[in-house]
Amino acid sequence: MKLFKLISFLGIALLIQCNPLETNTSEFASVSRVESGIPLSVMLTSYSTTLLADGRDRTRLRIAVTDSSGREITSATDSIHITVAGDGKVTAADGSDLVLRTDTSGKKYAEWQLVNGTCHLLFIAGTEPDRIKVEVRSGKLWPGSHEIHTLPADLVMMKPEPDQLPPTTKPIDRMIGADISFLPQIEDQGKKFFENGEEKDAIELLRDHGFNYIRLRIFVNPENEKGYSPGQGYCGLNYTLEMARRIRDAGMKLLLDFHYSDYWADPQQQYKPHAWTDLDFETLKDSLKTYTTNVLLALEQQGTLPAMIQIGNEINHGILWPDGHISHPDQLADLLKAGVEGVEAVDLNLPVMMHIALGGQNDEAVFWLDNMIARGVRFDIIGLSYYPRWHGTLDDLKSNLIDLRKRYNKPLNVVEYSDYKREVHDIIFSLPDGMGKGACIWEPLGWRSGLFDRNEQATELISVYDKLKEKYLSASE
Repeated sequence: MKLFKLISFLGIALLIQCNPLETNTSEFASVSRVESGIPLSVMLTSYSTTLLADGRDRTRLRIAVTDSSGREITSATDSIHITVAGDGKVTAADGSDLVLRTDTSGKKYAEWQLVNGTCHLLFIAGTEPDRIKVEVRSGKLWPGSHEIHTLPADLVMMKPEPDQLPPTTKPIDRMIGADISFLPQIEDQGKKFFENGEEKDAIELLRDHGFNYIRLRIFVNPENEKGYSPGQGYCGLNYTLEMARRIRDAGMKLLLDFHYSDYWADPQQQYKPHAWTDLDFETLKDSLKTYTTNVLLALEQQGTLPAMIQIGNEINHGILWPDGHISHPDQLADLLKAGVEGVEAVDLNLPVMMHIALGGQNDEAVFWLDNMIARGVRFDIIGLSYYPRWHGTLDDLKSNLIDLRKRYNKPLNVVEYSDYKREVHDIIFSLPDGMGKGACIWEPLGWRSGLFDRNEQATELISVYDKLKEKYLSASE
């Protein structure tokens, strides 16, 4: 898979009225849409970010503008510029070609005008495997973008057999969770947390408002020069052990999120730890398995074994690039299986999650799960990220969750989210047969979450979680 390259820019010279593929009717319109307002950012959803480089594979693009609360402005008629960097093109929704326009710097772009607040287009893959950046701008608004990975056209597509879709039998708790991996850094800066003017331990404060799980990310060697925390090692093993003790002492459960990197791992970057850079593939698999086991043994030794494990973070484009990139699905599957084996070497009863981004992107979620399950990857629960800015509408999230439950017979968890706190829980917990196992908010201790102000004082919004606990956890306790 080649690194990102600039091949072409595509665009349209006409300001056309884009005929939306949807109406403004939505089950969640009252919270996610507003008729008028001051636009702040451009929302771009690519309904798949993994395509075959065969010159034909395509995905829908949905564009909207949102206000400061993240609500789509349904009356918006903003002019939108789109650029594509890489081997692929954008077309109209009917597949017709678009005309190029060039700015004064020689950069080519597309220009549209939203109608009823939205616009729908297509992205069509080229013929060369690539990492393609699609960016959407409107004046000085915060732009929207996606990175689309196109894969070799001869990639072997697989679907699981019925016997590869057994029901999950391990007990999995309902979760109202919070990822607060930043907490040690925040506290080392001298910050403290308060409620009604009274200082409180952050973990206990969350517990007292209904949270029952804490999620922590862990990097391999974050203290490395190019790691997440050079010279300090935040989110390494030592900090994880300390945080795990605090979580246990607060009477909460731990979800451990293995990044398998020294730095952030997400759909745009899944790079090997420095210590594993030059390993051959068989040694890489063994290192992943051994590392997973050793971390869990260290946690078990101090009585803080996690209640659930993630084998990777937002891994729809793979892990440990380039070996484990999604363009090498057999190798990716082998690495994931090694991670699962590392967990099972410590405790066969620990539930294992596979976490893909793709909250509202059903096409790509099905592609990934089909190909990994069919290649023998075993796990117990599907985890999804849901940020409307990239992952679609609340209606998309609900539709995706319903479909994945039917297809794969596995519990689901929205393991990263920030917006629409009540609605995300209502959607996940409404899945039939108790298959929705909850959600985990991303870094709620920062003021942008709305749960705390800039002085680390809890706001009224945190009471939402008291109500969620009463509604969804109390009966199961």
